[in-house]
Amino acid sequence: MQNRWFVAVVGADNAALLATESRTAMLAREYRPKDLGDGRIALSELALGASRELGEEEDGAITEDGEGLRIWVGDDGYELDVTDISA
Repeated sequence: MQNRWFVAVVGADNAALLATESRTAMLAREYRPKDLGDGRIALSELALGASRELGEEEDGAITEDGEGLRIWVGDDGYELDVTDISA
């Protein structure tokens, strides 16, 4: 079975913040961002959907435009790349 994950390099402090302090970090595990270490964050498809519900002023908000998906922490946007992970 394949699972799509969305991964961004956001820096160690931002990865920790998104995984532990963002509004989506308080949801059930499958809806939370996951800190992968080395400043990387991963979101499952369910977590991506939950993050899309955040307001644009909230850490972890998702935007999508012609340049792709971005996750936001403060005023900084980080590109999310799609990765398939075998489960």
